[in-house]
Amino acid sequence: MKKTLIILLLTAKAYGQQKSFVPITKTDDESTIIAKAANVVPSPRQLRWQALELTAFFHFGINTFTNQEWGDGKEDISKFNPQLLDAEQWVKAIKEAGFKQAIITAKHHDGFCLWPSKFTEHSIKNTPYKNGKGDIVREVADACKKYKIGFGVYLSPWDRNNPSYGSEAYNTYFVNQLTELLTQYGKVDEVWFDGANGEGPNGKKQIYDFDAWYALIRKLQPQAVIAVQGPDVRWVGTESGVGRETEWSVLPTSEKDQEKIASLSQKEVNVIPALSGSYEDQDRGSRAKLINATGLVWYPAETDVSIRPGWFYHGNEDAKVKTPKQLMEIYFTSVGRNGVLLLNIPPNTNGKIADNDVNSLAAFGKEMRNIFSNNVAKAATVKATSGKELKAMFDGRLSTYFTTPERETATTIELNWPKDVRFNVLSLQENIAVGQRIEKFELAYFDGKQWINFTSGTTVGYKRLLKFDTITAKKVRFKILSSRLNPTLAEFGLYLWNESK
Repeated sequence: MKKTLIILLLTAKAYGQQKSFVPITKTDDESTIIAKAANVVPSPRQLRWQALELTAFFHFGINTFTNQEWGDGKEDISKFNPQLLDAEQWVKAIKEAGFKQAIITAKHHDGFCLWPSKFTEHSIKNTPYKNGKGDIVREVADACKKYKIGFGVYLSPWDRNNPSYGSEAYNTYFVNQLTELLTQYGKVDEVWFDGANGEGPNGKKQIYDFDAWYALIRKLQPQAVIAVQGPDVRWVGTESGVGRETEWSVLPTSEKDQEKIASLSQKEVNVIPALSGSYEDQDRGSRAKLINATGLVWYPAETDVSIRPGWFYHGNEDAKVKTPKQLMEIYFTSVGRNGVLLLNIPPNTNGKIADNDVNSLAAFGKEMRNIFSNNVAKAATVKATSGKELKAMFDGRLSTYFTTPERETATTIELNWPKDVRFNVLSLQENIAVGQRIEKFELAYFDGKQWINFTSGTTVGYKRLLKFDTITAKKVRFKILSSRLNPTLAEFGLYLWNESK
């Protein structure tokens, strides 16, 4: 991944006129706006983040020991004592499944800190864990460094324990704690906020100083992406692991408005974000949404879900861990819909990832490797009605790509095999280092008499995965029907997923 990322960054640099934000002027007509949208690109930090594909969340804290999802800040923290805690076991489990980054809940809404913060007594330093000498943030950071995966922190803006919450003094408190996390644990690759904003101990709500927090992160850890109440990465909108079927990374700048983001965040324990994967805002980046924008920005989606029904560990959910097949379906509806999957795997009261979770993750990783190990499209003879660099679609590099000449935005690619091949998965990838462009495509096979369409889609972006009934054919036709500018199809794959295994 590192080599691919470096090449992608160099490709983006070569397109010096392209930026992750572009203004729209009153004199811009529709064609100009769409051309601008086609040239909006991710920043280097966003590009690195997108290439991760799979990231993990470790929800762990006092809630683990009180068997709660949300604490109220009044918990007896002497209950916190994970005597067998093994952060390396956590990180090894996710890495073996193909995950590239982990985020630890350094502080949840209850205000309990997993590091010995000098700004509060409501922290691990006043628990039996390692006789008050423990620091679980450090243990996770060290494990991530050892196993060469990214490290991130979640610091809840909402704090139901701190008495200053609801006053300007709390913003100072938050900055102090954020500074500890950004200066004591080495490189931080992601800082994760939400907009949760309920009442504190004094019955007041806080006005968050997000701009100051963002500036601090940019100063101390400039490579870190800020999600999902942040300028780099947005929340997809549900906790189902299901992204939109049309998911643009180029959106109007109004989508980054802090108040809008916060209004969609969970603010009360009994008000749960949609779990079904349904969206009131299926359309966030189509042409119609861009026409009246004042500017355009690269703002990709993170798609989150827990491996269990809850986000913290509960013993009665040990038999409810998502199966490898369910995790694979989620991979298709998150990464396969131009997102990055954030999968929560909560450690138990012993401080271990439970066996059921570890086994499911391992089988998921194995199944993913099996499915995508044999691209039958690579064995085909390929031709196009117009375009160049067809071989680039099969070289495993996102920096090289098939594209069309001049200003052509539609084309047809035909694949032929000497004998029948079988497949039920389509994988597409654009070179997003130069923009997201494809708007509509379809796939058909020739049955000996006629072409039969069997799947279609809209956006591609970093990756699009579609599953369908198994096709047996010698000839396949892929059409790009619409694109905002010359399409940049970096990878094309046809695979067979044997779900009966």
